[in-house]
Amino acid sequence: MKKIGFILIGIFLSNVTFSQGANNYSENELIIKFKSGTNINFKNCILQQKFESPALNALNKELKVQKIKRTGNKKKGDTYILKFNTKQDVTNLIKLYQNTGLFEYVEPNFIGTGGGQQGLLQTTPNDTYFSRQYGLHNEGTFTASPAVNDADIDMDLGWDIEQGDPSIIVAVLDAGAKMDHPEFSGRIWENFSDAIDGADNDNNGYIDDTAGWDFANNDNDPTDDHGHGTNVAGIIGANANNNVGYSGVDWNCKLMICKIIDQNNSGLYSWWTDAIYYAVDNGANVINMSVGGSGFSNTMQIAINYAHNNGVTVVACMMNEDNNVTYYPAGYQNTIAVGSTNANDERSSPFFWSTNSGSNYGSHIDLVAPGNYIYGLNHLSNTNFSSYWGGTSQATPLVAGVCALLLAQDPNRSPNAIRTIIRNTAEDQVGNVSEDIFGFDNYYGYGRLNAHQALLQYATNVIPSSIDDATLSTFPNPSSAYLYVKGNMDYNEVSIVNMLGIECYKNQIMIGTDLLKIDVSPFSKGVYIVNIFNERKGLVKSNKVIIN
Repeated sequence: MKKIGFILIGIFLSNVTFSQGANNYSENELIIKFKSGTNINFKNCILQQKFESPALNALNKELKVQKIKRTGNKKKGDTYILKFNTKQDVTNLIKLYQNTGLFEYVEPNFIGTGGGQQGLLQTTPNDTYFSRQYGLHNEGTFTASPAVNDADIDMDLGWDIEQGDPSIIVAVLDAGAKMDHPEFSGRIWENFSDAIDGADNDNNGYIDDTAGWDFANNDNDPTDDHGHGTNVAGIIGANANNNVGYSGVDWNCKLMICKIIDQNNSGLYSWWTDAIYYAVDNGANVINMSVGGSGFSNTMQIAINYAHNNGVTVVACMMNEDNNVTYYPAGYQNTIAVGSTNANDERSSPFFWSTNSGSNYGSHIDLVAPGNYIYGLNHLSNTNFSSYWGGTSQATPLVAGVCALLLAQDPNRSPNAIRTIIRNTAEDQVGNVSEDIFGFDNYYGYGRLNAHQALLQYATNVIPSSIDDATLSTFPNPSSAYLYVKGNMDYNEVSIVNMLGIECYKNQIMIGTDLLKIDVSPFSKGVYIVNIFNERKGLVKSNKVIIN
């Protein structure tokens, strides 16, 4: 797996600072975004591509710009890729274009990779295929690596509550998928607004995109030519209860296949960005991005915010360098960032494929999920079920699948609400005691994903789209004697439940109470959820607390 060592520090006027490493960005491309109000139109004709700016056109001609292409939010038409006919000094190009004063930012077209590696079984085990899926249900009998009982996401119990809804669409932005695999039968999203007739019938900018899009090769066939995407898509939504292969987390959702990684496990950020807009504009509810690059991109951040603001939950992998380097899109504020654990409930360090690998960590991590030795579907065969992958790439679709199940329960849940649910119901203190501390930590986030608790705890409660963290707080955390709830005098009920969903405390209080003091000394040690209600709004805050 190729390590991406590029970090964009900043672009301010003509001052450009970034470290350069091999293959961190395209050396013959730039991404430019015009300042708001610039109002420079773009003419894309057969014989010429020009902006309505003589000075900019002269600069493009001098630097031998070969092609200009819209990227990002194509409805706005303010962000473009400039492709040059030869390799360029990207640092110098950024200075030249930024100094025109026309652009909000100018940045490289970064390159990222998929966040997982593949392995193969030499012989097929005699046990059933589901028994290999320790991430869903772990009895401590997994044979490929050390395993402990219950080091899983309790998916078998979660299915008792929710199995998914075909109206929920999960966009898989990856290397594509084996589109004809029986395990995907009836599950691939179809664009019924278009047809295979050589025309863009739905005017979405993509011709004949009846089954997704290949952004790497710019065509309508997102077939997987690498393997990573088929594995990831299968983790989310492989058909279940059919006596074949493996079971996906969600048994009914549709999978929108967007190919953003080529056969070499590499992809330009512009592909990723365009795919985000495509997924949002074509009805996706959840986006899975098991990919990452270490270059910070304004263009991709704007796309992630576009998804978030349109109610689409984006889940991304932390990557596998065993360090605290931030990779994107996981590093953006509006993504759910996922790390990986092993079958023995410890952070994956290393993964099976390299002694120098490991699940990345940092203050932006949300939670972890099983990600090493993850068996799944094969992109070259409908009958080979002996391949497995390892990486935060494999942990991420477990989380995305649970997000889809939570939306099947209540399609009105916002990305903020879903993030709150999976954080608050994650199992804390599951890993190495030298890394995993009470509450949040940089290695495991809020803990390991627990699908059962997420679906059970919130089976009837709806987390609102707006949770006001600034005006409601619960402290201290951890606590051993008294717990205080301080608010904006706009709540009238507080309840505390344990991780089994049993209510341990409930108090009706008058609106106007500024500080509520709760004696938690009789509580058993463990993790609890404090739910704060308003008579008109319902549940307005939900915090996880540790009683020690």
